[in-house]
Amino acid sequence: MIDRPGLADFLRRRRETLRPADIGLPEGSRRRTPGLRREEVAQLAGVSSDHYARLEQARGSAPSASVVAAIARALRCDLDQRDHLFHLAGLVPPPHRAGGHPSPGLISLAERLVDVPACIYSDIGQLLWCNPLFSALGIHAETGSGREANALWRWFTRPAVRDLVPEEDQPRLTAAQVSDLRAVYSRRAGDRDVTELVDDLLACSTEFRTLWEQHEVAVRRSDRKDLRHPGVGLIQMRCEVLLTPEEDVKLTVFFPVEGTDAADKLELLRVIGIQDFTIGSPAGS
Repeated sequence: MIDRPGLADFLRRRRETLRPADIGLPEGSRRRTPGLRREEVAQLAGVSSDHYARLEQARGSAPSASVVAAIARALRCDLDQRDHLFHLAGLVPPPHRAGGHPSPGLISLAERLVDVPACIYSDIGQLLWCNPLFSALGIHAETGSGREANALWRWFTRPAVRDLVPEEDQPRLTAAQVSDLRAVYSRRAGDRDVTELVDDLLACSTEFRTLWEQHEVAVRRSDRKDLRHPGVGLIQMRCEVLLTPEEDVKLTVFFPVEGTDAADKLELLRVIGIQDFTIGSPAGS
């Protein structure tokens, strides 16, 4: 059962311990209360300001597991604090392995990568966080626990998703994603989130089923990723993947390939952002 007073108190106290600089905002001189504002936490979590305010006021509807997880990330909770937040909300916390919860330190590190695209995925392809330059690439940047936030699901069930990737590269990237998921499936045999994703993909995609049955296994630690951006053209990048010790969360960073114009194109995208481009499809993890 939800502990509304306890939840409200924890949210308020945790919010007040964070500084604007912790989330990349200027300190400013007109803040009347310590820590972050409620609307800033709500924006970071991707929830409405009204819903978050009601939680801090011990009223309103009970939050869902995905909302609690998003708020925990926004408030830079470590795993113990995240679990406590789930208990206060009357929910069962996710397992510590493959919980889809990047540490505050990992997020802080990622936020310092402002001149290259960067994102944080779970080991099964759930997008948990991304920086503005990653969004500007045109890659779908919906985060959360639903299927539409899963890069593998969209790659195999949404044909338009692959349009950003040169056609000649698509078979290699497709096989690499399946072999990486195979490694996760083997390492976490029986875990519900992995099993359900694989079962759903097997049911929905003949291409996935064919590759899955080949039993190729390989953890992706680096790769080449070329993207065709509608505004700046082909961007040639190399992708480096940094795994957490538990290997359930990975920071993925895209660097421009030396000797190409990729660095100039990324700088242009960093300046103009996504204001002139609207692309709703990802290019996979």
